[in-house]
Amino acid sequence: MKEKRLSKSEWKRLEKDLLREKRPAWSHLKAKERKEVLDFSNGYRSFLSTAKTERETVDFICRAGEENGFVPVSRISSGNKKILWTYKNKLAALAVLGKNTISRGVRIIASHIDSPRLDLKQNPLYEELDMAFLKTHYYGGIKKFHWVARPLAIHGTVLKDDGRSVRIVIGEDMSDPVLTINDLLPHLAAKVQGDKKLSEAIPAEKLNVLVGGLHLPGPDEAKEAVKLRILTLLNERFGIKEEDLISAELEIVPAGPAREVGLDMAFVGGYGQDDRICAYASLQAILSLEEQGVEDTVIALFLDKEEIGSDGNTGAKSRFLELILYDLFRCQGIVPEADSLVRALMDSRAISADVTAGIDPDYQEVHEKRNDARIGYGICLTKYTGARGKYSANDAHAEYVNWIRRIWNGFGVLWQAGELGKVDEGGGGTVAKYMAKHGMDTVDAGPPLLSMHSPFEICHKVDLFMSYKAYQAFYQCDGGAAPYEDN
Repeated sequence: MKEKRLSKSEWKRLEKDLLREKRPAWSHLKAKERKEVLDFSNGYRSFLSTAKTERETVDFICRAGEENGFVPVSRISSGNKKILWTYKNKLAALAVLGKNTISRGVRIIASHIDSPRLDLKQNPLYEELDMAFLKTHYYGGIKKFHWVARPLAIHGTVLKDDGRSVRIVIGEDMSDPVLTINDLLPHLAAKVQGDKKLSEAIPAEKLNVLVGGLHLPGPDEAKEAVKLRILTLLNERFGIKEEDLISAELEIVPAGPAREVGLDMAFVGGYGQDDRICAYASLQAILSLEEQGVEDTVIALFLDKEEIGSDGNTGAKSRFLELILYDLFRCQGIVPEADSLVRALMDSRAISADVTAGIDPDYQEVHEKRNDARIGYGICLTKYTGARGKYSANDAHAEYVNWIRRIWNGFGVLWQAGELGKVDEGGGGTVAKYMAKHGMDTVDAGPPLLSMHSPFEICHKVDLFMSYKAYQAFYQCDGGAAPYEDN
């Protein structure tokens, strides 16, 4: 069969009609939209600088929610349509009641608010060679060498022997000292570190935080005078003693605020962007909704423990979501039957809002460039995560992926589709599979990051904004465009 040679105009028409255009999201935006992107990032940097633990993030969510009319579930009345939940100071949720009954399902965006870090052990404080240190146990997937020889802060809560709690933050105020973990000088490191694998060069038991070096004046024969001085300082400032450190949650995190990165300030750099970037975007999306502006009830769910498997009673495997739906039934005056909760969850739709790895130009060999996310190209829709053969993945159905992309296209969201690295290179997981176990359709969607799981992660401002816009569209779209014909 002889093919007709296409003219230039015919060629361009086919390209426009059939090819998916791929170009940086910034180049799609008009001047007004570019200003929105930059303005949105300012609030995000402020959030990222102050909310460095789960408890601090929950506090931020509660303040923002109540300032925008959300009422704690314990105080709701029949007229309230904006509701707030917290649990153990580690979990939070916001909901806006829609026009449709809960029995038809809800829209859920679930992000996690825990991040890789160093936790203090239960008996952390010790003295060695006239210096005081704190023992740590790392939380989540870290590269241990990232945490040495850098300024660190301590954030957390201590429960005292009288039951009162004390919030502690040291190392963030300019008048505060910072903490650090020592590293070995290169002159002596050849055998101890240089001949070892990168993952073994700094053992976890050597991630000890330097906290003191001055003796408390006392008898000549006194022992552990530096340790006792540190305890004295803690007691004077916070009223705590050594035993109180057992009933404490104290986290070692990078000191200092989030910063703009790059001479053109295209990026935001800071700690905890996995996954507080999605938490912030989904929070702002639900805060932007009007009470009468949604068809289905919408929920922003903020989870703990994702970085260590979503276990525990504040992780995605807990029954917190079920409790929320029972409360929502009551808010709508519905007395649920035995199967009402299961059916409502199965008819719900969710986004697992989590970040993915952006292609780093210096490490392109671990990525599959045709299918991995590019920095600055918008939010990334990830059909499946898991590792090697999609093991432990949710793997969203084609109908649901189609429903999501139609919504985003209709709302002008700039997005891309991708996965996490080459097939046999590694992989990762999210809360998507724990949402899907309830029967609801779920897909992962979030911005790509560089230096993910490091103390200074990097996001592109346009990807942050497009995540917010994508979550907003998911909440706001009407219920007419169903993923399946039989719905």
